[in-house]
Amino acid sequence: MGTDRANTGGRGRLYVIAAPSGAGKTSLVRALMQSDPGLRFSVSYTTRARRPNEVDGRDYHFVSVERFRAMVGRGEFLEHAQVFDNYYGTGLETVREALGRGERLLLEIDWQGARQVRARLPEACTIFVLPPSLAALEQRLRGRGTDTDEVIRRRLRDAVADIGHCVEFEYVVVNDRFDQALADLRAIVSGGGEDLTAGRAPIRDLLAALSVDGTGGRGA
Repeated sequence: MGTDRANTGGRGRLYVIAAPSGAGKTSLVRALMQSDPGLRFSVSYTTRARRPNEVDGRDYHFVSVERFRAMVGRGEFLEHAQVFDNYYGTGLETVREALGRGERLLLEIDWQGARQVRARLPEACTIFVLPPSLAALEQRLRGRGTDTDEVIRRRLRDAVADIGHCVEFEYVVVNDRFDQALADLRAIVSGGGEDLTAGRAPIRDLLAALSVDGTGGRGA
């Protein structure tokens, strides 16, 4: 299901945003889209159940596991991954068409999908959103009111592993104060963000505080 730069076009710009569950990525992306009408959102496919406030075709394309696997077999995804107990994927034709028209396309996906996109489109701009602390992350997860305690504990455990992958991304935004995080995202997609690179000292300090070793996993 691979593609190349010629097939996806090189005139547009692809922005990939990832984060651990509960970091506030979705809210930031929505605010970013509202503030920058030049960005186009790519609606992903998923096999997870639709939440009460979600609309099929707007938030996700909700499909069965059988259909998703058939799409994988036909090579219809730019990237796809299993996250928790569900599958997610980005439609290849959506990306081809948008970049071919010179559009600025935004993908909201996980780090596994971002890794696949980087392998196929190394020119993509990749951004990881971090929470300011694990305590803040837990508070946000509980604030949703949609998950059981067992699910929240699992998401927190998985979040630590996810956070370690931020070092694979070009930029990192810390969602401590929403307005500032949004301003940081806007700076990056506007061609700036030189002070928001993943390797900057404050991010190394934050990873240490989160007990992440900065190489994609837990510290000792």
